Amino acid sequence: MTESLPQALWQNFLGPSPQWYKRAILGFLLLNPIALYLLGPFVTGWILIAEFIFTLALALRCYPLQPGGLLAIEAVLLGMTTPEMVYQEALANFEVILLLMFMVAGVYHKVASGQVISDEGHDHSDDNRVHEQHREDLEQFRAFLRSLLMHGAVGTALGGVATLVGEPQNLLIATVAEWNFLEFAIIMAPVSGPVLVAGLLTCAALEMTGKFGYGALLPDNVRIVLSEYEDKAEAQRTKRSNARLLVQGLVAAILVLALAMHWAAVGLVGLTVIVLLTAFNGVVEEHQLGEAFEEALPFTALLVVFFAIVAVIHDQHLFTPVIDAVLAMDAGIRPSMFFIANGVLSMISDNVFVATVYINEVKDALDAGTITRAEFEQLAIAINTGTNLPSVATPNGQAAFLFLLTSALAPLIRLSYGRMVIMAFPYTIVMGGVGLACVALFI
Repeated sequence: MTESLPQALWQNFLGPSPQWYKRAILGFLLLNPIALYLLGPFVTGWILIAEFIFTLALALRCYPLQPGGLLAIEAVLLGMTTPEMVYQEALANFEVILLLMFMVAGVYHKVASGQVISDEGHDHSDDNRVHEQHREDLEQFRAFLRSLLMHGAVGTALGGVATLVGEPQNLLIATVAEWNFLEFAIIMAPVSGPVLVAGLLTCAALEMTGKFGYGALLPDNVRIVLSEYEDKAEAQRTKRSNARLLVQGLVAAILVLALAMHWAAVGLVGLTVIVLLTAFNGVVEEHQLGEAFEEALPFTALLVVFFAIVAVIHDQHLFTPVIDAVLAMDAGIRPSMFFIANGVLSMISDNVFVATVYINEVKDALDAGTITRAEFEQLAIAINTGTNLPSVATPNGQAAFLFLLTSALAPLIRLSYGRMVIMAFPYTIVMGGVGLACVALFI
């Protein structure tokens, strides 16, 4: 039977996504104008946040850029924010955008090596062609990789809280507080030090106990395959490939030094890395360069869509009641409450935005004489640690987690939003609990 135009439009809408998912997104788009009329922009703003988190949670069903983008466009059309505000939010986070465009591509192996391994026509997420006797090894290998990547993602938060260049919001907080690299590291040490130790102990405990999806070992059969591949690659090594490795090592050292000394914005450092690696490794064709940006640019686009949601949060003052309530509390418990408030809001929003809102509010309070300089520094520490540590609870809390969730690797290793939340849970409890205790005791 010939397909009608409405049926064709419905089939094209969000492509191969499940029917129930399509209906859910369409339902959101129909619900929001009604909610805005009946409940007002404040409540509708929180509904919009929940809907956007829904698209993130089901990233394996449909990449969040399209459904999230539709929600963002509707929010602008409904007047919940403006194109200018979305632009201003993106502009304010331009350094983060630069980071994603160039830093992610600058360490990307396809450009670094000048080699592209092609396996077109094979869907690696499809297990139908996997022989029954190999399925167990495949599932164990996936579990092993999930553990490895989640430990690594949490590691970015453990280290990220400690230095000025560790996370994007750290630089913002340090700029407002007028702290240099060394001052920032020393001031954060009473919290970042104990949390680092606790996080590493948690990592070891999870691997030994095998709880929360951790502890899987590399299957022997997979180890043999990897070992054989390594031997084959080693046998094929040439002077040119050795020269590439030398260049990569030197550029890596430059990268570490540039980040530690903050010679330039992180994204510009990434662009420098791209230029050095490609120039000295002979990667000069446009299509070879393009391969490096395949992972980074979709996520960059998603982040700009997220800034549209952030613009709604800003315009509708969705966080204002929380901020006002915390600022009204007694000075003795204020740092701890700031830590909790920043942590909870980062879980459902984005730690960079939450830090931006809170540090500006605190700076305004300092300028108005409401708080002293000492109190300002205490609250700045609480904001930095609060947005960096409990935010590991959800993929939308930290850019590293969200990037991992929306990467091409996630469906291959069956790493869903829910699984990430479960695997991050012990770290959330330990890092959040130790961080809160340190803020309460030492700050």
